[in-house]
Amino acid sequence: MQVYLPIAEVSVNAFLLLGLGGLVGILSGMFGVGGGFLMTPLLFFIGIPPAVAVATEANQIVASSFSGVLAHLRRKTVDLRMGTVLLIGGLIGAALGVMVFNYLKSLGQVDLLVKLCYVVFLGIIGGLMFIESLNALRKSKSGAAPKRKKHTWIHKLPLKMRFRTSGLYISVIPPLLVGVAVGVLAAIMGVGGGFIMVPAMIYLLGMPTKVVIGTSLFQIIFVTAFTTLLHATTNYTVDVMLAVLLLVGGVIGAQIGAVLGAKLKAEQLRILLAIMVLAVCGKLALDLLLQPSELFSIGSGGH
Repeated sequence: MQVYLPIAEVSVNAFLLLGLGGLVGILSGMFGVGGGFLMTPLLFFIGIPPAVAVATEANQIVASSFSGVLAHLRRKTVDLRMGTVLLIGGLIGAALGVMVFNYLKSLGQVDLLVKLCYVVFLGIIGGLMFIESLNALRKSKSGAAPKRKKHTWIHKLPLKMRFRTSGLYISVIPPLLVGVAVGVLAAIMGVGGGFIMVPAMIYLLGMPTKVVIGTSLFQIIFVTAFTTLLHATTNYTVDVMLAVLLLVGGVIGAQIGAVLGAKLKAEQLRILLAIMVLAVCGKLALDLLLQPSELFSIGSGGH
């Protein structure tokens, strides 16, 4: 069943979009990532222009994250105070990111920038997560309890605040900066930023994995909603038809993902996520290297 997407100016199979939305929703529920880092490249692969994919995907993340957060709130695994600090940083970052996006769009460079950002970030994050997850799995097999380095330079920073749900007493500066970085990326790459925020919350802030997922989703909802609003009002690149189809799939998927996530060990979850991140990174890098950027697209008309 083909549907025509007016803003993207392409026809796509509706069931394919529902399936993609569902897949990303499952990831969102399982890993606490908005799933945009996978969905946006998948949209590139099926022919959606990057500018439209980025803006519309931000919209879909809001719904799947909201659905995921509800599941986590029921389990009391959301640190609302930490989420709020991350959120303040995120909103500042998103505003900055949309300004950069608009500037590059005026230069005609936005598609290349978005794809390059993906290759670089997915490569780095996927690699780090993969190595770390392997180490954690090895430790859990050898029976050694993985110890966290409790006191780092982060604990020496001023403006400390107590985050009860996470069991932390740290400066608000690192979470604010993490929020800003994630906000910028949300605007430029159409991602919730969970794939950066989740590792940052675990390794940088030292939050327990079970609290990280819900808290990450809580912050993602507001940052991506704000990003979508900015894109819709400044770029007019949000395709409502595309968003609705991805959304329906995403909401259903997020509930399934939250259930699956509860059944797997944290190390197994992280290694799965790392493998997926690296796979998408590889595909995008190949596309950038192998395909000449065509000046003319080949239509189906028999000329």
